[in-house]
Amino acid sequence: MERIGTNGSIRQAIDLIQFWDGKVDAFGMGGIDLYLFAGKKRYTVRDGARIAAAAQKTPIVDGSGLKNTLERRVVRFLAQEMQYDLYGKKVLMVSAVDRFGMAEAFTEAGCSMVFGDLMFALGVPIPLTKLESLNRLARCLLPVVTRLPFELLYPTGTKQESTSEKHSRFYHQADVIAGDFLYIKKYLPGDLSGKIILTNTVTPADIEELRHRRAKMLITTTPEIAGRSFGTNVMEALIVSFSGKRPEEIQESDYERLLDALEFKPRVVHLERSVANV
Repeated sequence: MERIGTNGSIRQAIDLIQFWDGKVDAFGMGGIDLYLFAGKKRYTVRDGARIAAAAQKTPIVDGSGLKNTLERRVVRFLAQEMQYDLYGKKVLMVSAVDRFGMAEAFTEAGCSMVFGDLMFALGVPIPLTKLESLNRLARCLLPVVTRLPFELLYPTGTKQESTSEKHSRFYHQADVIAGDFLYIKKYLPGDLSGKIILTNTVTPADIEELRHRRAKMLITTTPEIAGRSFGTNVMEALIVSFSGKRPEEIQESDYERLLDALEFKPRVVHLERSVANV
């Protein structure tokens, strides 16, 4: 398994995929989505499709096939194995159209939700508090949004390092902050005391940053591998390799079976406990 970055360059990503096509078992396309969701409706991201089209022989995935299964499981894990009572808890999901299964699972658990899709992705200062509202809005906007250049929607390259406390009040109000870590990181306030961060694709430096800001706990949807929690695109690529099937042939029941067979568990880091043990 190898992770190769392109600093946000779509052209370089296409060149890399064309070079390795047929030479590897699977590609995990990270830093960009191939699909976004509104309920059961799937919308193709134009720039993601450009990259995916470069793979003519080797299966390529973006993690969306696994996310619906994996991220529902992590909400159940938080409630059942961590014994965290979710009912009535305030949850900030920085973006839900790329994690609709997680959004549904939190809603079904009785959480008080804030969906930050308009604020974090489009810069429109309007929080959404109902899954139905998010669904309706997504159905209106996604056909247009998915055709925009991806760098307008998601921090790429050096933009990933810029931060602001623009939306800090929503962080302060939340018990759980969930979603893509680059969106979470972009607007991190100085104090995260008592907060549970449920995310993915974090590095050791990211964990230290959360500890420095006094977050309570970090849960990642994927386990730790070589010091970091990889994205669902990598995990889905691994599962595709193990299954011997094409991505379009894998059903949700296949993901559940393979995740159980691999003893696939979320990663839990007790940040406050780590400080106390120093």
